[in-house]
Amino acid sequence: MTYREPAGAIIATLLATLILGTLAAVAWQARGLSGLGPWDWQAVRFTLWQAFVSAALSALLAIPVARALARRRFRGRAALVTLLGAPFILPVIVAIMGLISVFGRNGTINEGLRLLGLPEIGIYGWQGVILAHVFFNLPLSVRLILQGWQAIPAERFRLAESLGFTPRDSLRHLELPMLRAVLPGVWLAVFLVCLTSFAVALTLGGGPSATTVELAIYQAFRFDFDLGRAAMLGLVQIALSLGAMTLAFRITIPAAFGAGMQETHTPHAPRGWRRGADMLAILLAAVFLLWPILSVTANGLPRIPALPLEVWSAAARSIVMAICSAFLALTLSLILALEVARGNSRWIESAGMLPIVASPLVLGTGLFILLRGWFAPQTLALPVTVAINAIMALPFGLRALIPAARILQADYGRLAASLDMRGAARLRYLTLPRLARPLGFAGGLAAALAMGDLGVITLFAQEQPTLPLKLYQLMNSYRMEDAAACAILLMLISFALFWIFDRGGRLA
Repeated sequence: MTYREPAGAIIATLLATLILGTLAAVAWQARGLSGLGPWDWQAVRFTLWQAFVSAALSALLAIPVARALARRRFRGRAALVTLLGAPFILPVIVAIMGLISVFGRNGTINEGLRLLGLPEIGIYGWQGVILAHVFFNLPLSVRLILQGWQAIPAERFRLAESLGFTPRDSLRHLELPMLRAVLPGVWLAVFLVCLTSFAVALTLGGGPSATTVELAIYQAFRFDFDLGRAAMLGLVQIALSLGAMTLAFRITIPAAFGAGMQETHTPHAPRGWRRGADMLAILLAAVFLLWPILSVTANGLPRIPALPLEVWSAAARSIVMAICSAFLALTLSLILALEVARGNSRWIESAGMLPIVASPLVLGTGLFILLRGWFAPQTLALPVTVAINAIMALPFGLRALIPAARILQADYGRLAASLDMRGAARLRYLTLPRLARPLGFAGGLAAALAMGDLGVITLFAQEQPTLPLKLYQLMNSYRMEDAAACAILLMLISFALFWIFDRGGRLA
């Protein structure tokens, strides 16, 4: 890969053209709001309701866990905090399989309830959708709120201790102002994620009362082949996401603690019943997050060698696609990040962040509309899936690379220019060695996300399934033992790809 000066502007232009052109195709195909029926508006209402409830539960349940982690030190704490980031790269369909093994009809909890003669709980429908969203977003909420606690200057805690603050005083004067600043952003981040959730609604939702907009798009496209209705639903979803993003910029409140010395300081941890409450909150969160994964692992790991050949074929197909998506995402991210670091127009960075406004399913619908007169959709299923997965990973890659690229430009830009170091030589001897760590992290994230994606491929190619799609097909066929083994295989490959890329960046 040779980096040239105009490459960033060219890539940004092509990217903006692709995304905006795809959205324009969706808008052109749409018939207007009159094309939506009562069930479509029910899907819109359910999408907003479940996203609101999921975000509220995730944020509220995260507060006691983040508070306990902020003020308690115990063996394994660092590992637990690291583990809280695992659901972000855990394939959605694997986590759903784990939740079914615990909360499903034949799951551990319902078996216990039957033994006690108590009524069973159901995981399918709105309750399953919300449960899965809380499972995925509770760790994200804990990490974001924990960062808010750690951002309170150490001097404020020392001053509070010297003044003899009680736990209630610390809550009023230190913790509540921080929560007022952090919680709106946490809630909106989870709300946005839940607005565009597809795999959760596909596997646990369904039915008129538990269909999201994303699932309604899939149903209109795949079963009814009503492109106009699918396109209109796509525009509704984009409008909802843009509205939530706009709201996020308006309601965040600064905590106004002022600057500190950036020292690490553990807040005074009250004893007595509060200590027990903190440890209980940590224990319950750990059990809730680990139990489903351990359950599906115990069920599926012994059966991996007995998986049928079509599962291994789907795994090989997914690995190739994930690696291709990762390298494409890294190439685009690096070119755009270097261009942004050189101080060029911010429109290039904005173009790289454009994928946030649309879900993979909406982009897939738009590409189908654009390409259907030229190519058979099945022939482009895998390349289109690779491209869309790379594009959707682009914002994460830019967030990882742009700060490092700016430091690189500030430290070595003038020296490299004075030595006339450019092109492949500059890339090989300066750029890649200095940006290896963020490149490895971004590549691992892109590969893991692409490996676990169950979205675009469902539109184009049921006959050439990826591993997540094959897992979904096994679940639909009630081959739950094979599905559990497939889920573990998918999880192991996803984590392995992330580790290989991330480790490679650290060793470079």
